[in-house]
Amino acid sequence: MKFPSSGLYAITQTENKSADTVINEVEAAIKGGAVIVQYRDKHPQDAPFLARELVKVCHRHSVPLLINDDIELAALVNADGVHLGKEDGAVAQARKRLGNAAIIGVSCYDSVEQAIAAQSQGATYAAFGRFFPSNSKPLAAPAHIETLRQAKLKLTIPLVAIGGILPENGAQLVAAGADLLAVIGGLFEHRPEQSARAYQALFSR
Repeated sequence: MKFPSSGLYAITQTENKSADTVINEVEAAIKGGAVIVQYRDKHPQDAPFLARELVKVCHRHSVPLLINDDIELAALVNADGVHLGKEDGAVAQARKRLGNAAIIGVSCYDSVEQAIAAQSQGATYAAFGRFFPSNSKPLAAPAHIETLRQAKLKLTIPLVAIGGILPENGAQLVAAGADLLAVIGGLFEHRPEQSARAYQALFSR
């Protein structure tokens, strides 16, 4: 499945939630317009089961499912790809394991140089952030909107913005060059379907 050119990038919120709740929330977000989903779970109890179920849900709606951090889990459940942080392995390693068609995203934080390197190594997209205070990543270093503008000038792969993004502040990131907005709390701490619609509306202005 191809990486979408623009739209809402939903990242699961799994803390203190049952597998059924996570699955139902993801489906609601997709119904509201989410164009891609990442399974992120920092304390996985039943990761293979939940990842497989999310693949089923996403593919039923023709939406790609990525796995955060874990190349082997992505391979195990036939996910559409993986998102890599700075300690999660190289793009080439993921590409070799998952194949040429896999979506491989890379966290570039506040660095255009890292994004250029990721693109040269074959990354599908580059992610920047956090742009605003975030409950999911409270200690993450801030990223600057100017970094997004510079990246848009220098890269050809899609750009993803993440970190404390709400419907109220997301428009400035889209205007600066973000092709997709990645959201956790702003989506799943409320009614996911209605929240997703509010985010998707930012891309039709």
